[in-house]
Amino acid sequence: MAIRNRPLTQKLIFHSDRGVQYACGELSKLLESNPMVIRSMSGKGNCWDNALAESFFKTLKVEHVYRQHIQTKQQTEIGIFQWIETWYNRQRRHSALGNLTICEFNNLNNIKNVA
Repeated sequence: MAIRNRPLTQKLIFHSDRGVQYACGELSKLLESNPMVIRSMSGKGNCWDNALAESFFKTLKVEHVYRQHIQTKQQTEIGIFQWIETWYNRQRRHSALGNLTICEFNNLNNIKNVA
């Protein structure tokens, strides 16, 4: 989705744990088909290799999933998409980004790269 929604102008790191959904052949082929995507997968039993992804999924669960009464897969997909696209990326301030939103941080970096 990241590749489809915006052009890759520099390398992108795809962080994940060793879950079957991330280790399957279909996703591996998709990631390997784009030379701009670098795969980062945590070592077996070592969550610190991938602390960024672990932190994101903890935040997703605490701030969204555990607060919902979800009944269907479609509700789950829509809810997570909306949480990421309308809250996490556009409104939630991130201390690691100098209290900017992800969109604000990306916009600043894009301006710097153009200048």
